[in-house]
Amino acid sequence: MNDVLERCVALAGVFAPLSIATIGGGQAIIADVQRQVVDVHHWMTAAQFVNTFAIARMAPGPGSLLATLIGWQVAGIGGAVTATIALFGPTAFLVYGVAHLWRRHPEARWALALEAGLRPVAAGMILATVYVLMRGLDGGWWARGVAVVSTVLVLRTRINVLLLLAAGATLLVAVASFAP
Repeated sequence: MNDVLERCVALAGVFAPLSIATIGGGQAIIADVQRQVVDVHHWMTAAQFVNTFAIARMAPGPGSLLATLIGWQVAGIGGAVTATIALFGPTAFLVYGVAHLWRRHPEARWALALEAGLRPVAAGMILATVYVLMRGLDGGWWARGVAVVSTVLVLRTRINVLLLLAAGATLLVAVASFAP
């Protein structure tokens, strides 16, 4: 029981500070979550992290449910609850306070400067997430190529994402079955 409590405390120590850094949405902290979970605490491998991320993205609800899945894997139900509260709690309080200030001072120079300054930070954090996820993909260059082509198709066409998932899976199974 003591081990579960220690793991829950460690989960809170990882996700509560990251909660405040979710500028641009939960996807902005995925790179650091991966670093903490895989490199620092060794709770899972890079491939397990990418698989857990994929499950979190496919599940209904916010993509930040990744924290819940990680918590579950690390410390069961207590870990899932701890990680979820640690990730969503601090941000909820911060957003409430910032929204209150923004509503009272919508055209203040500090608000406009803060908004303009946070955009490139959020974009950089999201690009770091893409890099970490691409690096951890199983399947080598074929998988990375499928991910890039799928991303371009999603951004440029109206093709159904489920069709892309089926096509990518078919292609990777075909490549794996013909590989030596």
